[in-house]
Amino acid sequence: MDKKIKFTYIDLFAGAGGLSEGFVRADFTPIAHVEMEGNACFTLKTRIAYHYLCKIKKDSIYDSYLKKEINREQLYETIPNEILNSVINETISENSIKNIFNQIDKKLENKNVDLIIGGPPCQAYSVIGRSRDPNRMKNDERNHLYKHYIEFLKKYNPSIFVFENVRGLLSAGKEQEYLRLMQAGFKDAGYESDFKILNAVNFGVMQNRQRVIFIGWKKKLKLSYPEFSENKPNGVLKDLLEDLPRLKPGEGEFFYNYKFDLLENHYLRQKHIRNGKNFITQHKARPHNERDLEIYKIAIEKFENKETLKYNDLPKRLKTHKNENIFLDRFKVLDKNGYSHTLVAHIYKDGHHYIYPSLNQIRSISIREAARIQSFPDDYFFEGGQCAAFKQIGNAVPPLMAEGIAKEIKKMLIS
Repeated sequence: MDKKIKFTYIDLFAGAGGLSEGFVRADFTPIAHVEMEGNACFTLKTRIAYHYLCKIKKDSIYDSYLKKEINREQLYETIPNEILNSVINETISENSIKNIFNQIDKKLENKNVDLIIGGPPCQAYSVIGRSRDPNRMKNDERNHLYKHYIEFLKKYNPSIFVFENVRGLLSAGKEQEYLRLMQAGFKDAGYESDFKILNAVNFGVMQNRQRVIFIGWKKKLKLSYPEFSENKPNGVLKDLLEDLPRLKPGEGEFFYNYKFDLLENHYLRQKHIRNGKNFITQHKARPHNERDLEIYKIAIEKFENKETLKYNDLPKRLKTHKNENIFLDRFKVLDKNGYSHTLVAHIYKDGHHYIYPSLNQIRSISIREAARIQSFPDDYFFEGGQCAAFKQIGNAVPPLMAEGIAKEIKKMLIS
């Protein structure tokens, strides 16, 4: 194959576009992004607008949007409809799938689909999700969304697919029931496949985040699962956060200038998190009540003494839960001298697991700090307000991890 060929892909269960961002960086061209959540679809469209405006050297229009000098409608008016309409706001289901196929077919214009990427919502497979559900998620319809993914494989016949999900998939169902059904479904669709548990930290992300990554290829291609070289970050969490303005709980402006400039070999520049703009958006902290702030202070003090706060160690006046025998790690401080623990969507409900690691800023992390932990660049804007932004970020595939996967997939397609 000619190395100049633009490989195409469809992104299913696209979320805020973390996986797609990595493939765009590796020079793949999206045909469609399918996502059920409205705010995430606006985030996808806003990012599509960014890439288009950068391509035609009019990214100053995008800057004007970030600074609220123009509104979202005015931003979108500068982008051709056929580009924005690659985002399909639909829930993938038995009732909707034919309509989604029809929409994608209109966008293809006789082009082939080289790749399908994505992963169904993970709550049904996650260990935490099962522990909180009386039926262990047995009746959750999301258990079977992988079947629709396979229908897309059969319909569009891509050379390769990438299927991402939580590690809990490997233990979901009786005797790895869902894992075995997926493998059989991929094979029936005409694909050889394999999976590995990959850690985002090995792709340069400041986060220990393990995910099951299935990669499948048409049997005739005679490929194999790629080898990913280890590429850990050249820094620690304090390097990720040090240039952001200090915040009090509930504080945050539309945009801020950075506290200081950085050398080119600094992690933030090297990984394109700070990628040319001189300001940031969405550096906003959620408000906290006095009880939580007192708990955060205790947790930070303990962490600085290399101790971990357990819920049953709190003074009685600060406890609100009767059960003191489970979920003892309700409050977690980020390790400024290491990497973050896994960022999850629950952060949209509270920030107790993501306490800022300093007594100078007693609060949970801001939207922008959460985005950085997931390796999103600072010019990535999350639509829908604070809770929606946190949820989108927590559910996302880190773009740096996605980029590393995309580069290896490209090699497979070229070979």
